[in-house]
Amino acid sequence: MNALVISGGGSKGAFAGGIAEYLLKIQHREYQLFVGTSTGSLLVPFLALGDIERIKKIYTNIRQEDIFTVCPFKVKLKNGEVATRINHLGILKQFVKGEKTLGDSTALRKLIRKSFTKKDFEKIRQSGKEVVVTVSNLTTQAIEYKSSNDYEYKDFCDWIWASANMVPLMSLLKKNGSEYADGGFGNLIPVQHAIFKGASYVDVIVLRLKNGVYNNPPLNNALDAFSRTYDFMLNQIAIDDLLIANLQAASQNVTLAFYFINRLLTTRSFIFNAREMKEWWQEGYELFTHTESEKHTVSVKFEG
Repeated sequence: MNALVISGGGSKGAFAGGIAEYLLKIQHREYQLFVGTSTGSLLVPFLALGDIERIKKIYTNIRQEDIFTVCPFKVKLKNGEVATRINHLGILKQFVKGEKTLGDSTALRKLIRKSFTKKDFEKIRQSGKEVVVTVSNLTTQAIEYKSSNDYEYKDFCDWIWASANMVPLMSLLKKNGSEYADGGFGNLIPVQHAIFKGASYVDVIVLRLKNGVYNNPPLNNALDAFSRTYDFMLNQIAIDDLLIANLQAASQNVTLAFYFINRLLTTRSFIFNAREMKEWWQEGYELFTHTESEKHTVSVKFEG
């Protein structure tokens, strides 16, 4: 069985979309299993449908208000550069309402249901393909994997939404007596689950630099500090995920092909700029269409 796995990465998901378009349209890859975390969870249902143009349109026309009902930060251009600052009034409103997070991302929940319809969900079921999204259960402190085979449409949309919610900037999903958030908190690159499900070949799109070497600009405010700390945590999780995946592949004779970003796209993956994301999508698509692709792709056959 062939599987496609897409890591978390916020707005950098546009780059992953471009790589996925290359794999599906140029390489004509066929997958039976699609596994995603966070932004990867938003992409995989449409990729399972083969409807690249629809998800491309969403990712390359997105606005902050399509994600946030209450955004905990403000974004503006300063000397041609994107600057962010805390939205004190928005956060105060959240506290007054008794909410547990600094922001409210119910707008994203509505966008998911509007874009991914019940008819789409049934089409995936009928095709025999499986879509799995990764969520973090903050109540039980466990990672959970939610399959399109195990839930009905509305529940599965909730799991997609939860997988993409970067708490505390975004909402918590309260469901079945537990509180759920971004799957990236525990499993940023869910390769091991694809192997667990029986995949013998896995294409893995990793929204991190291959060598893991970063040279970030100085921090400007508390929001930057939070973002940098969060990104540091995700980098460490990614290292662990890749190590575990390689060990599992080695023991089960699974072929893995990794696709990494080729440069630092952004240090603020919670900002959704349509112009930038359109460029990133095209960049991801074009990265592997020339002869230098070997620099960014690692394909390894592990013998048990």
